[in-house]
Amino acid sequence: MIKTDILIIGAGPTGLFTVFEAGLLKLKTHLIDALPQPGGQCSEIYPKKPIYDIPGFPEILAGELVDNLMEQIKPFKPGFTLGERAETIEKLEDDTFLVTTNKGTQHNAPVVAIAGGLGSFEPRKPPIPNIEDFEDKGVAYIIRDPEVYRDKRVVIAGGGDSALDWSIFLADVASEVTLVHRRNEFRGALDSVERVAELSKLGKINLITEAEVKELKGDDHLTAVGIKHKTKGDIHFETDYFIPLFGLSPKLGPIGGWGLEIEKNAIKVDNSYDYQTNIPGIYAIGDVNTYKGKLKLILSGFHEAAVMCQSAYQRIHPDKKYVMKYTTVGGVEGFDGTKKEAKKEVVKAII
Repeated sequence: MIKTDILIIGAGPTGLFTVFEAGLLKLKTHLIDALPQPGGQCSEIYPKKPIYDIPGFPEILAGELVDNLMEQIKPFKPGFTLGERAETIEKLEDDTFLVTTNKGTQHNAPVVAIAGGLGSFEPRKPPIPNIEDFEDKGVAYIIRDPEVYRDKRVVIAGGGDSALDWSIFLADVASEVTLVHRRNEFRGALDSVERVAELSKLGKINLITEAEVKELKGDDHLTAVGIKHKTKGDIHFETDYFIPLFGLSPKLGPIGGWGLEIEKNAIKVDNSYDYQTNIPGIYAIGDVNTYKGKLKLILSGFHEAAVMCQSAYQRIHPDKKYVMKYTTVGGVEGFDGTKKEAKKEVVKAII
């Protein structure tokens, strides 16, 4: 049985940052994730996707963000159970929790932090009759490596951030990028919408609105798509790849049966204090939780992780009082006894 102070379910960015915040409090952590490597969606789905809203990084690739987080938590030596799904949870007589995976690995901790992102997920596929015939033959629902599309013709469908961001990114990679959306208005960030409009004027993106891809053509590989336009009718468009980016259909999986309060496929938490669920000792942070005013952003998950760890410390050590110190003053001390000292500035008075 693996014993730890905080058992973190989900090794995405929020789960990884939880290790750092817990480490500052000298709390041990162990992470469980169904994926074979840390990083969650950032590693598995879009490691090469640029992210623009991480403080201090005007732009960073998702995979690089994961690499940085792994480097940041290295001093605290977290444990990992990867390639296994948290299946069941049991409250023990000593007020701790026993979590067992689908492969039978048992974990014991007084605090459980669910940081499972969107949970398990499947891409939302457009209703095109023969779309499955072209999967891995020109149709992709996730962009893992943008170099696959270098000097190729690409048609992207969608109106959210992913469709906009990848259209912008691939404009400098593919030989031709076409963005198809069924409305004139987009759901993504205003800056991205304006950037796509600008690239369209420059001829770097073919922007087709009020239209939908309705037909896929080709033999062994996709060669063209049929587009239905609201006013222009049917349009034949030759392409090498079709990438519908309509988001993911999330599912909580076994966690949904743990007796937690669920609202719209997310776990309700108390955001007035510490992001605890209706079961004391079980917290939910990051995209997996919900509360009034919730923003599904990585930086929101980082904040929730920091607050949650403070509450977890009081639960684990009810007789101790922790005085928070800024890392710029106290440095960062790992469990291996090493310490990265904070830089001290010397101020000299001139008389």
